[in-house]
Amino acid sequence: MAGSTPASATSEESAALAARPVSYGAERWRLARRLVHVPAGAVGLVLTAAVVFVALFADQLSPGDPFAAAGDSLEPPSGDHWMGTDNLRRDILRGVVHGARTSMTVVVAVVAMASVLGIVIGAVAGYRGGIVDDVLMRITEMLQSIPRFFLAILVVGLFGAGMDNLILLLGLTSWPLLARVVRAETMSVKRWPFVESARAIGAGDGRILLHHVVPNVLPAAVVVISLMGSRVILIEAGLSFLGLGDPNQISWGYLINNAQRFLTVAWWMSVFPGLAIVLAVLGLSLLSDALNDVLNPLTAPRRPGG
Repeated sequence: MAGSTPASATSEESAALAARPVSYGAERWRLARRLVHVPAGAVGLVLTAAVVFVALFADQLSPGDPFAAAGDSLEPPSGDHWMGTDNLRRDILRGVVHGARTSMTVVVAVVAMASVLGIVIGAVAGYRGGIVDDVLMRITEMLQSIPRFFLAILVVGLFGAGMDNLILLLGLTSWPLLARVVRAETMSVKRWPFVESARAIGAGDGRILLHHVVPNVLPAAVVVISLMGSRVILIEAGLSFLGLGDPNQISWGYLINNAQRFLTVAWWMSVFPGLAIVLAVLGLSLLSDALNDVLNPLTAPRRPGG
């Protein structure tokens, strides 16, 4: 009986240590609420929320077909058309509003796909190590060496312009940076005492990854994911500007492309879609920087007296 007490105590201590990542994760996400108190975070959050709001309620904010004529040709901004009209008599405001939906649809779909791939591949590579790590990282490096924009041009040229093709292409090629960040964080987290304790009391690799490692690498991943969104917006706008976007969907890049011939006579045709791209990218970039400032101090466990 006397010999069973230390073993019981050790088991209880191990269980307590294994539960620690939950408190670390909770502390991180509580600090994330301070995002609004960081100036860059507040501005980024407001801009991003505004773009998302416009995308969600585009039909209510500016009802009608964005490709339909709405007034006279090349009308300057006025009370009837706040952002003016283009050469085909289409309302620029309606195009910008509905263009936000196109951009956000691409961003959400690409980020969701790339996030799953990046987190899974990075976590498995960092946790397993050895040949698994080598193989996954070589694949990651190969994809990183391919210019995504020119690959997108090639794919669109071969398979045709369409939102589905664009989302699939960007989703399958946007995860390498995220995977490398998650891998680095996983290699650090797997050496923390609570992970060793969870392994010592018999927790399997899957449970350790899902419940102990991944929650502690998510803060670093969120920073990369938000930055990924801004890059996707620029790529989608760039392809649409070159005439390689989905011809059935209005987009900011399409509007700027159409404005090229009228820069000197209708400045509003390029300024307002361009401003929408700037604000959307700026919002996500500021949000990414603020998330890094808020979450980065907790990317490693606290030391005694630290």
